[in-house]
Parts: sequence; C-alpha cells; structure tokens
Amino acid sequence: MRKFFTMTAAILLLAACGAEKAAHEDKQSGDEAAKQETREHKQGAENKEEDKPKEESTKQEEAVASPEYKLNQNTFALEPIGEANPKVVLLTIDDAPDEHALEMAKTLKKLNAPAIFFVNGHLIDSPEKETVIKEIHDLGFMIGNHTYSHSDLTTLPEEKQGEEILSVNDKVEKIIGEKPKFFRAPFGKNTDYSRKIAEDENMLLMNWTYGYDWEKEYMTGDAIAHIMVDTPLLQDGANLLMHDREWTNDGLERIVDGLRDKGYELLDPALIDTKTE
Repeated sequence: MRKFFTMTAAILLLAACGAEKAAHEDKQSGDEAAKQETREHKQGAENKEEDKPKEESTKQEEAVASPEYKLNQNTFALEPIGEANPKVVLLTIDDAPDEHALEMAKTLKKLNAPAIFFVNGHLIDSPEKETVIKEIHDLGFMIGNHTYSHSDLTTLPEEKQGEEILSVNDKVEKIIGEKPKFFRAPFGKNTDYSRKIAEDENMLLMNWTYGYDWEKEYMTGDAIAHIMVDTPLLQDGANLLMHDREWTNDGLERIVDGLRDKGYELLDPALIDTKTE
C-alpha cells in the first residue's frame, strides 16, 4: 500500500512539473508573439513614415513640372496659364559668358531673381569659360542657345545655320549635362530653317519685349537701371533683354529692386511651357 501511495505521489509531482513547464513555454511563446507583433507594428509605422516624404516629394516634383506660363509667339510676352500671377517679368542675359556673366548670376542669386543666360558658342571655347557656364548653371540658372558666332542667320546658308545652332547645343550638353530649352537668334532674326531646327531640338524660340543696353545713352549703371524699370514698354509678362555688359552688371541690382517695387514678380523660366508642338 505504501508503495502505491509513493508511486501516485511521484506521478502527480511529474504531472505538476509538466504543467508548469507547459505554462512557462506558453508564456514564452506568448511573450515572443507579442514582441514580434510590436516589431511588425513598429516596422509598419516606420515604412509609412518613410513613404510619406516620398509621396510629398513626388507631389512637389509634379507641381514644379507643370507649366504655369506660355510664350506668346507674336509678342514674345509670357501669359499665365490658368490662375497664375499675370504680373510677372522674365529676365534674360544675352552674350554670356563674356566678362560679367558669373558676377551677374551671383547678384541675381543673392536677390533670389531667376533668369535665362543665353550663351554664344565662341565664348565657351576654353576650359575657363566652360567652368563659368557650369557655375552659372549650378547656381540655378537656365542656359539658353544664342548661336555660336552671333551672326545674322538670315545671311547664312542652311548648312551654316545648322552649325551655328547645333554646335552650341552639343557644347552646352557636354558642360552641364542637358541641352538648352530656349533659343534666341542674334538680332532677333530667324529663318524658316532656324525655326525648324529649334523645333526639332525641342527648344522654345524666344525673342524679347524690350532692351536698351546696346544704346550709347544707356551705357551707365544709372541710365540702364532707370530705363529698364521706367520704360512705358514695361507690362505684365514682359520679356526683358539684357546683355553681359559692364554697365548692365552695375545696374542689375537696381533693376531687380525697381521691378519688384512696381509689384512685378520675376518669373522662373522653369515654369514656362517649352513644348514646341
């Protein structure tokens, strides 16, 4: 009988130990499951947070990519698309980089004033001038095509016209990694062939509304600043032509300030529709 009770006690003890072990294992399993669920929840939250900036960035890129202005091909003024601000002007600098283009770009950068710099190919035929164009582009300014030698295209055969335009596109692409999106013919004189090349190269052909800095009476900083701001030709969407010149460089900050004092916003050329079809 004593043996029977001893065996029974042993069996009950083993059963209790087994139950305790199973309970402990269940607790460990439950704790591990809870930890795993916490990790998955945390990872999901992190993934969600990572996706958020990407979504916002995509929306911002789409917003920047959407054009807000179009170029009137008759007047060469900029017209708003939809509800964009009509009271804007576009700054353009031709004959870059002669002597003052980089300084002008730095002034405009300081003033947060966007512009297009139209380059001549013969002015970037040295490593030093190539570096200048790269610096201007890296400051955030668009580089436009103003032909190689600044010749009157209407006096050249088609083959030569093609060389004048395409060589600059190739050179600019080599320097900054992209071709110009804007083309301006010297003296504003285009031909049917130059228009075709611009279209084939996906460049928007652009002339101007007004400019004065090649006229002798405006070859001082004060004079050019005054006429660029107070001319009766200033209007909504005006396309302002300036050049890489000492006096224009001298008057540039006053021009920007004067335009803004009159309530004009300086148009970012990235907002212009450059589609040529």
